[in-house]
Amino acid sequence: MAKTMPALGQADSGANSVGSSTSPSTFFAMLMNAMMESMEQANTGTTPQTGVQAAAPSLTTPLTAPLTNSYNPAITIPPIDKKEVATAATDTSDLKFKPTQFIKLDNTLEGKLSGTAAHFINAGKKYDLDPNLLSAIAIHETGNGSSRAVNDKNNVAGMMGKNGLRSYASVEDSIFDMARNLRQNYLNEGKDTIAKIGAKYAPVGAANDPTGLNNHWTQGVSNYYSKLT
Repeated sequence: MAKTMPALGQADSGANSVGSSTSPSTFFAMLMNAMMESMEQANTGTTPQTGVQAAAPSLTTPLTAPLTNSYNPAITIPPIDKKEVATAATDTSDLKFKPTQFIKLDNTLEGKLSGTAAHFINAGKKYDLDPNLLSAIAIHETGNGSSRAVNDKNNVAGMMGKNGLRSYASVEDSIFDMARNLRQNYLNEGKDTIAKIGAKYAPVGAANDPTGLNNHWTQGVSNYYSKLT
């Protein structure tokens, strides 16, 4: 009670005494208030000092339990070696490098292929291939940048590795690898049309094509190629 009640009979020039100016009802209310505060302190086991705010209890239990499994980052994939492959004299096709309408190509590419027009052009220059051919194959293979292969593995051309569908460090790497493969293993070997390329690139009835998607490869790539050119 010493916290809130004035001493009985104490005179103070700066404050009113209980007996001189406090009515019985007011004094009774003050007494009850002091008793209630005293009981509350006894129940909680704390006795805060006058004018000092009691500190909030610190949190000793974490809000979430610690993770039991560690985070495993994706395996780093080194960039491909953009090795030189010269154009063979046997390539008499009309699929060699030629100027491309950059804005048209850039506006056509969507999804994960968006913004990669320059990569198709640069790869075409390096391996002497029409950038529109490279783009048409990538658009057909990925559903114009929407397939899981391109989104999960940056694979734009269905290129296979020892363990299945190959993963690339970037879409650019995949474009250059596709161009190298076409120059080295297709056009340099005399496959000078989209149909001839398709017969090897996506053979009809292949064991790894159970749903028959290869049946539409030549027609699909040819359609995209015609639209780009």
